[in-house]
Amino acid sequence: MVGNLTGALRTAQSGLLTNQSALETVANNIANVNTEGYSRKDIKLEARVVSGNGAGVQLGEVRRVIDEGLLKNLRSESATYEMLSSQGIYYERMQEMFGAPGDNTSIGHLIGEFTESMEALALSPEKSLDQAEAVRRAEDITRKLQDMSNAIQDLRLQADQAISVAATEITTISAEIGDFNDKIIRYSATGKDVSGLKDLRDASIDELSNLIDIAYFYRSDGDVVIFTSAGRTLVDNIPGTVTHAAASAITPTTTHAEGDINGLYVGTAIAGNDITDEVRGGLIRGMLDQRDTILPNLQSQLDEMAVEIRDVFNKVHNRGTPFPGSQTMSGTRTFVSPSTQTIKLDPTGSVDDVSIILFDNTGDQSATTTLNTIMQINYGASGTDDDAKTSRGSWTIDEVSAHVQAWIRANGAAAATVSATTGKMEINLNETSLNLAFRDETATANGSSVGDAEIAFDANADTVIDETVTGFSNFFGLNDFFIDNQNENVHESDVIATTFTATAATLTFRDSTGLLGSTVSIAAGDSLTQIATKINTAVSDVSATVIPDGSGQRLRLSHSSGKDMTVTQASGNTLFTTIGMHLADVRISGTIAVRSDISSSPSKISTAATQWDSTRGASGEYLLSVGDDTTATELVALFKTNNQFDTSGGLGSLNTSFESYAAAIVATNANLADDNELDTGFQETLRDSLQLKSDSVRGVNLDEEMSNLILFEQAYSAAARLISVIQNMFDALDRVIR
Repeated sequence: MVGNLTGALRTAQSGLLTNQSALETVANNIANVNTEGYSRKDIKLEARVVSGNGAGVQLGEVRRVIDEGLLKNLRSESATYEMLSSQGIYYERMQEMFGAPGDNTSIGHLIGEFTESMEALALSPEKSLDQAEAVRRAEDITRKLQDMSNAIQDLRLQADQAISVAATEITTISAEIGDFNDKIIRYSATGKDVSGLKDLRDASIDELSNLIDIAYFYRSDGDVVIFTSAGRTLVDNIPGTVTHAAASAITPTTTHAEGDINGLYVGTAIAGNDITDEVRGGLIRGMLDQRDTILPNLQSQLDEMAVEIRDVFNKVHNRGTPFPGSQTMSGTRTFVSPSTQTIKLDPTGSVDDVSIILFDNTGDQSATTTLNTIMQINYGASGTDDDAKTSRGSWTIDEVSAHVQAWIRANGAAAATVSATTGKMEINLNETSLNLAFRDETATANGSSVGDAEIAFDANADTVIDETVTGFSNFFGLNDFFIDNQNENVHESDVIATTFTATAATLTFRDSTGLLGSTVSIAAGDSLTQIATKINTAVSDVSATVIPDGSGQRLRLSHSSGKDMTVTQASGNTLFTTIGMHLADVRISGTIAVRSDISSSPSKISTAATQWDSTRGASGEYLLSVGDDTTATELVALFKTNNQFDTSGGLGSLNTSFESYAAAIVATNANLADDNELDTGFQETLRDSLQLKSDSVRGVNLDEEMSNLILFEQAYSAAARLISVIQNMFDALDRVIR
């Protein structure tokens, strides 16, 4: 009898204690009804069995009410949202800088104002105020381009720094999750409730998924293993580390692909642990896209516009001359070996020539000759050059300089210097009464029709033409209006398809020290990546990298020491023609400027052109007129007609005006911003919807908890009543025994 009563008492006691614990859990649920990240706890009651007999009730596992599949989807979509939303501020900044089409501060508007100033100059080319206004408006364009380029690089640097901060946060969070793992395993082994620890761990996993795309699974002991979507382990028995050393500065040529920007590493900072190209979501992906794709694409578009403005404007500007000519000329083209590199004058037609004219200060001719004529003269008596050159032969840059110098000295400017010893042709008459101008003509006879002379350039002294440029002054950059002051140390291809395969070619690289490394043999069918690998293997002073650009790619070649270099291919190869290898456009928008002497003396702007008057002198003379608007009018036309822009930064090849191309850049940026805003809004709605679904599962329902409260309260009261009854029975039994 006593044994039965004792068993009943223990059974009732189990009901009392178990329902007390259940009430505590319900109370905790109610208390955390508004706690973010709290998962409702569900009580599982189990029958207690001792020696095969029922022995009351016991508390089973306290389970978190969650939908793990829904939670994984939520984290995935949250990562995408963070990727998109993190980019919003960058688009806002660029819109502020780029402006909208029609804004007074937009690049298109500034181009329009420059065009108007050139129109005014064409009407009165001799007026100093109009000259100064044209130069001022040109400087507005160059400053705007510089500001936009600098803003792009500042934003890239900010993105890179954000990646570094996020990497540190990932390491910290991974360590926290690892610590939670240890506690959950340890406490579970002793039968303690770890549901609260799991909530805290979930909150950390949520934070981690906002930074980088993750995948994970749970082991049977409650441990969670986390890795990136690409399979790199972030949390296991030992939490991983993620590191990124932010750059101190970023320029247009600074890229991760070229090794100028540090990688994002899991574990030791070695190439095999670089996950930069593997990240698929989260804030880091958003920052990587801005740093390595979106902003560089905008930079590429700006550079394309800057280069087109520079080259097209300079070509016409070099045809003309200020009144009454120039006393100094500083070329912008760099020659790595002027003693061996050669030019040919019109190698195909054998008719073009270049008139060289000295004018007095009134614009009247003082002396004239042609380039082809003086190159055949023996100037040995002057000690300058002992060799007369072959008509229309191959002339080194130094030989051309020497013959032009000798002729100028022989015709009134005895102290004149013409030299390319600095790598660029420099002309100084050192005579204030004389001025110099060039006029490209279709024949050698004085007064022949004007036409840009064809200049064929052998860059590597192998007797094979590597480049053909129209215009003698334009070839040397003697009368450039826009300059960039960049070394010729970076070459790149046009934007080409990722599926490109090469034709066979043999490449050589030279700088002022001579041949760099060995020749590079490119096989038919080689990809750009394979070409880059071969160059990097054979030429130690050159870095070859494939750079993404829009939907295509570029091959970029950089001198490792920043020296000027030439990149050429052997005779008969068409690789460079196919891929459009040229001096790199990248960085030009950030450095383009009006030539300093024109900026300080606007009268040096080319407004006139060298004219021929057959009635002057015995058989005609060249002259310059103070009010001549020939070149100024040509320059105006440049901005009113279409120019060909290459594919760049995702903006397709366009035949349009400068103003329209500028508007296209602004519109492209605006469209990207609008798309990002729409995508972010959609993703936010999707994330919030999943969050609501998740909350509806894991959140506390007060009605349900009140029902449980009543249920467990009644069970508790019943157990307490049962204990009271058993106690009375014990008391009665005790009285009977006594």
